[in-house]
Amino acid sequence: MDIVRNDDGTLVVPVEPERVREPNEDGEMVDVAVDTGPTTRVLHPGEGGYDEALAEWDAQQNPDRETAVSTKSGREEAMHVVHAVAESPDHAVKPAVADLDDPEASGEAPRHVLVGGVHSVQDFAAEVAEAEGGEPLPAHQATKIIGEVLAEIDA
Repeated sequence: MDIVRNDDGTLVVPVEPERVREPNEDGEMVDVAVDTGPTTRVLHPGEGGYDEALAEWDAQQNPDRETAVSTKSGREEAMHVVHAVAESPDHAVKPAVADLDDPEASGEAPRHVLVGGVHSVQDFAAEVAEAEGGEPLPAHQATKIIGEVLAEIDA
């Protein structure tokens, strides 16, 4: 089952069934799936596992995409667009992405950030604040904006 990204930024992720070891008919111990409830879970930005699930969702959008590689100019544009969206009174993603000189390079930088997990997102948010001014965004907010920007770039 694929991860689904909702318009509000939440992710619907598959939940692996619990596994227990039980003897089979020959008395050998084997892993058996146990039906313990729902087969999916909704993750919200900032929740444990969200960053990793968002990186996986992004990878499943284009499975043939090369590994994300961040360039200096792409990272600078990515920081600018994340800041622009965060500061926009109406959280306008589309116009911020439209202003990018190189959307592909600007998309690779935050993909690289997401792959690094929550600490990478926190460091990126601190870099954005240092480069663009203001306070660092909370990791969950930066992750949500990165997801929205990537979705717009890929649209």
